[in-house]
Amino acid sequence: MYQAAYTDHNYDAEGAKSFSFDEESIRKGFIRKVYSILMVQLLITFGIIAIFIYVDAVKDWVHHNIWILSISSVVILVTMICMACCESVSRQTPLNFIFLFLFTLAQSFLLGVLVTYYAASEVMLAIGITAAVCLALTLFAFQTKWDFTMCGGILLVAIVVFLIFGIVGIFIPGEVKTVVHSSIGALIFSIYLIYETQLMMGGKHKYAISPEEYIFAALNLYLDILNIFVHIMRLVNK
Repeated sequence: MYQAAYTDHNYDAEGAKSFSFDEESIRKGFIRKVYSILMVQLLITFGIIAIFIYVDAVKDWVHHNIWILSISSVVILVTMICMACCESVSRQTPLNFIFLFLFTLAQSFLLGVLVTYYAASEVMLAIGITAAVCLALTLFAFQTKWDFTMCGGILLVAIVVFLIFGIVGIFIPGEVKTVVHSSIGALIFSIYLIYETQLMMGGKHKYAISPEEYIFAALNLYLDILNIFVHIMRLVNK
């Protein structure tokens, strides 16, 4: 259930619009807005994670009230569908921010419950590795001459194969399977992070996302980073 909550967002990646940034100031303003929103989302998420792993009372409460995960999952699904499919939600302020805030809270809660089953040192190590990886990938996406925006179809196929492998893997016990699955997952979502970063950048890339879709851009980057974090955490824990 947890993995599916993260992988479903990529289905809309092919919906990126062919858009030309005529003014450099528009492009820079769009990027600043997206990363500002993304930073707030990550601060909320990792702040909640810190509470869940260091406050024993919170950890005990969620372990005895697992039903709350169902509510979080429903909120995630509903808000994601609304933001991805309804322009009146994704582009209308402040409605788009309200939906994004609800989605971030629900996703953070779901992730917070997950990390309670890991040691605090493992979680913090995974956060550090994720931060370093995402920073390196973002700098690479901004500097490289390779155009990843044309890889949407390939990435979509990779996600489908990855999901099938994950479903089959449920019936195949073993540490090797977990390491392989998590490694492939971290790789796929790392490429997705580059792909969606370049969609946001526009410029000389073949495809770009419209500046009006700053909520959608922030949402995609946020989910990519969380997916990378989850798979790295599984690798750290094995």
